[in-house]
Amino acid sequence: MSGATRNLRALGAAAAVTLMACTVAVAGAAGAAPASQAPLKIGIIGAGHIGGTLASLWVKAGHEVLVSSRHPGQLEGLVRSLGPKARAGTPREAALFGDVVLISVPYGALPQVGRDLKAELTGKIVLDTGNPYPQRDGDMAVEARRKGTGVSSAEFLPGVRLVRAFNAINSGDLASEAHRSGERIAIPLAGDDRQALEVAQRLVTDAGFEPVVVGPLSRAREFDVGTAVYTRLMSAAQLRQALGLKQSR
Repeated sequence: MSGATRNLRALGAAAAVTLMACTVAVAGAAGAAPASQAPLKIGIIGAGHIGGTLASLWVKAGHEVLVSSRHPGQLEGLVRSLGPKARAGTPREAALFGDVVLISVPYGALPQVGRDLKAELTGKIVLDTGNPYPQRDGDMAVEARRKGTGVSSAEFLPGVRLVRAFNAINSGDLASEAHRSGERIAIPLAGDDRQALEVAQRLVTDAGFEPVVVGPLSRAREFDVGTAVYTRLMSAAQLRQALGLKQSR
């Protein structure tokens, strides 16, 4: 069995506990405003800290979510706590369900996801949150960092409309800083598909943050692990200044 496959299967065992913790974490955040447009269906592959927290935030914003693991029965209790707009399923069911699919798995598992779900994900808007850590993911992580994760993830997920999103914020901050008063915390985004970026911006806003489009996937490396902005809590103006982007009017 490959390390990537073991990573994917390990998600199922931890998902129920992790998701419950995420739900508790976001419970104290200010309530999300209703989505300004028609609700989306969002498939979530990898119901860990980031995926679980976003599931809670997006349900509060009025979207439907399908959180997934290889053992979806372990997620039923959590899904009930999220209410009627949430359900559990397998990763394949999440890929089929979603108008948008969030992939939040250990980076070493991403190639396996791309192989297993190629048919289901082709043409879908996909938000990728993963970060490559050589100590966990091995040599592939070294190469992914060298290329930049935007470029590498696109190779692992061929045929999708990819956006790098929510990779540069810690899960604890994602839960505690959502819908904060005053200036919202910025979430950098990178993608090559204009419509996919527009949808990603909407979902960042609905989760209680301020989207900042950095540029195409090749520029995602500017908010990769180890950069000056990675996991720093910054306003949109501060993030744009740090990355040399034009300030919005």
